[in-house]
Amino acid sequence: MRRYMVEREIPAIGSAEQAALRAAAAKSNDVLRQLAPDIQWVESYVAADKTFCVYLAKDEAVIREHARISGFPASRITEVPKTIDPATAAA
Repeated sequence: MRRYMVEREIPAIGSAEQAALRAAAAKSNDVLRQLAPDIQWVESYVAADKTFCVYLAKDEAVIREHARISGFPASRITEVPKTIDPATAAA
């Protein structure tokens, strides 16, 4: 599977209560089960008006399908073919 960064524009998501974030995660998980094994949610970063979500997926189309079914916008989808971290400097 390929790694993708999905940017979602969601007004005021950064100020959402924990219960709302829990409900959103549960809804996303329900859709992921429907689309399995072609997609996996790794993690998301929540900012003021956006989330940045990391997914492993067969292709971009399955991410768009997840967005359509869940109702969470996929404002920008970027494939991430390589990663680096502090340990990369030692390699």
